[in-house]
Amino acid sequence: MSARSDDNPLAPPPWLNAPPVEAYPFEESHDLRVGPKLHPTLDGLLPYIGVWRGRGRGGFPTIEDFDFAQEIRISHDGRPFLHYESRAWILDEQSRPVRPAGREVGWWRPVLDGDRATDELEALLTTPTGVMELHVGRRKGTQVEFVTDAVVRTSTAKEVTAGHRLFGIVEGALLYAQDMAAVGQPLSPHLSARLIRVAG
Repeated sequence: MSARSDDNPLAPPPWLNAPPVEAYPFEESHDLRVGPKLHPTLDGLLPYIGVWRGRGRGGFPTIEDFDFAQEIRISHDGRPFLHYESRAWILDEQSRPVRPAGREVGWWRPVLDGDRATDELEALLTTPTGVMELHVGRRKGTQVEFVTDAVVRTSTAKEVTAGHRLFGIVEGALLYAQDMAAVGQPLSPHLSARLIRVAG
């Protein structure tokens, strides 16, 4: 077939019949000993990089309290942001898994002043339940605090209007507490957990 051109706009684009490509060629790593070099603007967030796993407690004014387990993976690919992925599952009274629970994916981004990272942060987080949150925050030592700047929901998602998250590295563990305003309730405690590093 002839190549697409201004004279022949209906011809297929050159990539249509091109050979297959190999797997994604760039590494992403949660382990600073392998993979790409950490971008220097992420030095202040270095303690968070890894795979973390542990237990927590959840609740909200409209639901009963519950126990959960969670795994968080924080990785990088050499560029000035961190990839954040969380998945949790409900536990019964004997710590046995009951069912999958919340999942999130997103990115943590330091706010730059030229080529230098400030202590300010941005985070973009998305859930499979139709909620997307933009957080702004600040890093102070090994503590990170985020508050929602905007919440976007699909037409079928539950109403979530605001959130607050506090993360910290304490004696080598990742601790966090999350407050949420949703379904007509004001900002209220929702999740808290302690996770230990299992990789990285």
